[in-house]
Amino acid sequence: MKYFKKILRYAIPYKGYAWLNIISNVFYALFGTLAFVSLMPMLKVLFDNSQKVTSPPVYEGIGQLGDYFEDSMNYFINQKIEATSEMDALIVMIAIVIGTFLLKNLFGYLAMYFITFLRNGVLKDLRNDLYKKTIDLPVSFYSEKRKGDTIARISSDVLEIQHSFLSILELIVREPLMILFTIIAMLAISIKLTIFVFIFIPLSGFAISRIGKSLKRHSDKVQREQGFFLSILEETLGGLKIIKGFNAESIFAKKFNESTSRFFKFSNTLLNRQNLASPASEFLGIVVIAILLWYGGSMVLVENTLAPEAFIVYMGLAYNILTPAKAISKASYGVKKGNAAAERVLEILETESTIQDKPDAVTKDGFSSTVDIENIAFKYTDDWVLQDFSLTVPKGHTVALVGQSGSGKSTIANLVTRFYDVNKGKITIDKVDIRDMTQNSLRNLLGLVTQDSILFNDTVKGNLQVAKENATDEEIVAALKVANAWEFVKDLPMGLDTNIGDSGGKLSGGQKQRLSIARAVLKNPPIMILDEATSALDTESERLVQRALENMMKNRTSIVIAHRLSTIQSADSIVVLSKGKIVEQGKHDELLQQKGVYYNLVEMQSFA
Repeated sequence: MKYFKKILRYAIPYKGYAWLNIISNVFYALFGTLAFVSLMPMLKVLFDNSQKVTSPPVYEGIGQLGDYFEDSMNYFINQKIEATSEMDALIVMIAIVIGTFLLKNLFGYLAMYFITFLRNGVLKDLRNDLYKKTIDLPVSFYSEKRKGDTIARISSDVLEIQHSFLSILELIVREPLMILFTIIAMLAISIKLTIFVFIFIPLSGFAISRIGKSLKRHSDKVQREQGFFLSILEETLGGLKIIKGFNAESIFAKKFNESTSRFFKFSNTLLNRQNLASPASEFLGIVVIAILLWYGGSMVLVENTLAPEAFIVYMGLAYNILTPAKAISKASYGVKKGNAAAERVLEILETESTIQDKPDAVTKDGFSSTVDIENIAFKYTDDWVLQDFSLTVPKGHTVALVGQSGSGKSTIANLVTRFYDVNKGKITIDKVDIRDMTQNSLRNLLGLVTQDSILFNDTVKGNLQVAKENATDEEIVAALKVANAWEFVKDLPMGLDTNIGDSGGKLSGGQKQRLSIARAVLKNPPIMILDEATSALDTESERLVQRALENMMKNRTSIVIAHRLSTIQSADSIVVLSKGKIVEQGKHDELLQQKGVYYNLVEMQSFA
């Protein structure tokens, strides 16, 4: 139940609906009990078994509550029969029965009406918090997690919480109150019979509880497996060209089929145990009713200590306990199942981000002098990617980082943008450590163009407004022109309002990259980071993108991570990396004259 308590805090903003639900449930339980009790006067008239009570009865304490209730009914019936007739008395009794059942169902509907706002409100807030947390967590968190698993937690796990945990909110007042009021009515009719019945109820309750002990474990397996096959689906959609290109459909189909087979097996085990709850509780309830029929029947037929109509109503009340008892039993299974879902959801919500703003973090509004990388060391897991790395980037300069794959170039971009934190050393902007400034203000100073042009299933305009939400059409067109992108955007069917498809699938590689550059231009940051922005392009596209990059980098501080060395010959400084360390540094011509690592890299690319 510890997870249930944590989830319950999401219900606090909707406590008004909770109180209205509780009030409605109180009346539902009250009229639900009275609906059965109101049958007794009608049965007395039908059996002609009402005692002649000519004066109003006197209440003599809780011990005589049953007698007082029975005498009151007899007095009412006799008065009605004397005033009219037995048929008219019967019609009044039927009207009372209909009225109580009507009120019971009206308050039942109101209870469900109010709880709907609470349940859906909690669902909304929980999903919003999960999404916010998903965005807040560092990039490193998702390098270890499957995307499909995260999607499963936000979708199906949250829905499971709504079905299991939040259904308890419906039962927590209504069903116990229904049982309580029913027991009071049963005690009023016969204390002796009620005590006899309640000897057997704990025994049946213990038997039911034994069934659901392993539900949480099986439910956890089901939800984890669902996350696994959603991951396979997400990877399949993302890599469909590769799968088809390598005729790997059967490999991925096999992985998916194996996962769904495990899901099939786990789900069968879980649902079969869950489905056992209702028939088991109903059968045990009928056993209790059967024992009640035997013992109560002897009180009516042998001992003559209980009136027939009272016994019929008592039987109805006893069965009236079965429905809420079954609901509570089913809810207990739901708690065990929901516990696993809540645990998975709370695992994300309670994960502390490794990259957080300090309490006294400053807001950096501008950039005036240098970006300094001072003696940093960094590793993703066990092996050092960078060691004793230092670099100064003066304002207005373009510094290019080159080297073989794995030399640590892209890691520099990840550290300057603070997607990861350095293990040793520090990175400063205008001598302010980036860990001492807010992440928001740091990233306001930076523009990022990555090798993979990350675009969204939205319009051209919508994709650019990610950088500046309130940008006007004129500003967007100006940015597109700088990026050499306006020439193709203006020819699109709906111009700026053309949807470019999932990940910009309706555009070519060069067009996508130029849109990415236009997005960075629209942001207009003082520092630009270009992470191999042209490495995936053909020669013609590269020429257009390179011209766009040169337009963008004018009078701007830029850190360029380059794969194609022809694109960075005009850089103010070229830094050559090897195994996380600087091996050469200088301008293009100077480095060529040294005939070292850079010279060899240029020669290899020229030969290629």
